[in-house]
This record gives sequence, structure tokens and C-alpha cells, in this order.
Amino acid sequence: MEIHPKITPIYQTSVFKFEDLHELESYFESPESRYMYSRNGNPNSDELANAVTKLEAGAGGIATGSGMAAIFAALLAYCQAGDHVLCAADIYGGSSSLLNAELSRMNITVTYVPFDALYSLAEFVKPTTRVLLAETISNPLLRVADLRQLAEECHRYGLKLIVDNTFASPILTRPLALGADITLHSVTKYIAGHSDVTAGAVVAADPDVAVRLKEIGMHYGLTLSPMESWLAVRGLKTLHLRIRQHCLNAMAIAEFLNQHPSVAAVYYPGLPTHPQHVLAAEQGKGLFGGMLSFKIADEAEKVNQLMRRSQRFPFAPSLAGVDSSLSYPLGTSHRYLTPEQQQQLGITTGLIRLSAGIEPVDELIADLEQALA
Repeated sequence: MEIHPKITPIYQTSVFKFEDLHELESYFESPESRYMYSRNGNPNSDELANAVTKLEAGAGGIATGSGMAAIFAALLAYCQAGDHVLCAADIYGGSSSLLNAELSRMNITVTYVPFDALYSLAEFVKPTTRVLLAETISNPLLRVADLRQLAEECHRYGLKLIVDNTFASPILTRPLALGADITLHSVTKYIAGHSDVTAGAVVAADPDVAVRLKEIGMHYGLTLSPMESWLAVRGLKTLHLRIRQHCLNAMAIAEFLNQHPSVAAVYYPGLPTHPQHVLAAEQGKGLFGGMLSFKIADEAEKVNQLMRRSQRFPFAPSLAGVDSSLSYPLGTSHRYLTPEQQQQLGITTGLIRLSAGIEPVDELIADLEQALA
């Protein structure tokens, strides 16, 4: 009986069988022709990698065990011992921890570039500089990078541009189309979308770099498991629908918070007062994402009261699920930055990051209203 499943089955196996030595040799002659060992490749992880590659219009990519693994793979695709990395100062705290605490052990050094200096890199570039790592929309203050201009500036000095596109998703922005060399995601967030998967993905514009990414994934054991891959692919199928609702809800919440007397500032690219509003509208095709941050009084107890009172925004150190949540950058994602770095970036006691889910927005706003009262 022939079976033709509409949905790819879960290949929950660590190894694949060979008929004889001839089959084994044919695998090594053409590894793309079949599977051998799930660390080297699995139908489910390949399905996810291919789906994200198609969304990002890239040449090839890999699925990884987490977003951090994706960042690691992207950097190793271009860097080796003795190399120098430029990194946007406005970056996810885990990215800076990876560079500072781990890649430094490999003798890969880093210089952080302030947001206002991203398009004039001359003073930061060294003979050993290989890449610039930046985010489409920065975490947690939602600054928007002009990726086309950034790519031109990088390529002027022979640098490769790596873009973390997690906050935007490929629905809003495709960095490779704007000149980036690699784009990556914490698939945990919008692509999987349901807060039940930990995964990452990396996509390259150059086919040779895509091959290198597969080698890195295999040798470092970064490969995503079959079950997580299957769940992520299932979530990805509703990405277009979810992103639009995330964006609509975030805009409504940002407008509400922007008028609330207890809120000192709102950081959301959709607001006309945002410094990169026009750029964000262009790069995001009129959508501005589901993430925003806002600032209340710089008093820890005020933050605690808000967290306790809210019923629809659980205090959870992640983002981008279908359910809304609040996070606290100073105590989670950016806690390992120095106090000076935190101050320079504007990450203070009263800064709260909000992930807008896809629930009825009037219920979300009503909950924020009572929590801020």
C-alpha cells in the first residue's frame, strides 16, 4: 500500500539504514542523495531549513538547536582565531555574552559600534575585521537599522553583514534582498510562534557559505531534533496570519501606552514619533512588528506592582508567542552588560519589554489599564 502523507511525518530516528557497502559509498560520494545520521541531517530539520531559506530568498541554510546556536554558526561561517568582529551596541544580551565570554576564548575579538555610528565604520575597522553583526529591529529599544545602507558600508570595507532578523521576521523584512550576507532567526520566537519550541535558523546568500554552515552544524552538533523541527514547521505555516495580528495589536497597545500618564516613554517603530518610523515603514512594508518597550518610573517596586497586577501579560523572559507577555531587560536579556553599557543603551529600572500576542486587543488594553492604575 502506497502512503502519500500531506504533512511530513516525524522522522524520530537517530540513524538511517544502508543495504550494503555500495550504498554507504554512494552516500559519501553524494551526501545530499540520502540520510545517514540525524546530526548530519534529517528530513524534518531540512524541511524547516528549506522553508526559512525560501522565506528569506537565500541560497541555503540550516536549522539549529536554538537562536544562540544560529548566531554562533553565522559568526563561525566567516571568522577564525585572530579575527575581529564588529557588533552593533544595540544587540540582544545573549549575542554580546557569546562574543565576550566564549568567542574571546577562540581569540576572536569584538568592538561594539554605537547605533549612530553604524553607517560610518572607518574608525572601527581593523585589518582583521571580518563581519558586522546587527539586528533588523534592536532588542529591547526597537531601533531600526537601514540594512541597505549598512550592507553598502560593510562591503565598502570588505566586511560581511550578519543580520539577526528575529524581531522583524521575513514577513516584514528580508535582509538578504537588501544586501546582507547572512540572516538568522531565533525560530523559538515568531517562526515557531507558540512558545513550545527552542530552535534557530541561519540562511546565507552565497551557496558556498551555505555549505560551510552545514559543516559547522554537523561538526559542532548544532542540528535541531526531528520533533522540534516538525513543531516549528507546523507553526511556520501560520506565520503570515500571525504576524499581521501581532502588528495590529502592538500598534494599538503602543498608542494606548503613549497616552497613559504613568508611562514616560514608548519605543515602537509604528509610532510617527519614532526616529526611524519612515525607514521602518519602508523596510517592513507598512508593518512594524509585534514587539515594543515602554518605560515607567525607575522604581523596582513600581515594576513589581505592574507584573503582579497584570492578568493577560505573564512575566516571561521570552517573546513572540501567540500569547502576550512582559519581559524585563535589565534583569534578563541584558543583565550581564556592565552598568555603564546598560545606561548608555537606556536600559533602566523602569524599562519593560512587551510582546503583543494575537488575543483580542481590547482585552489586552483593558488589562494594561488596570495594571497601570
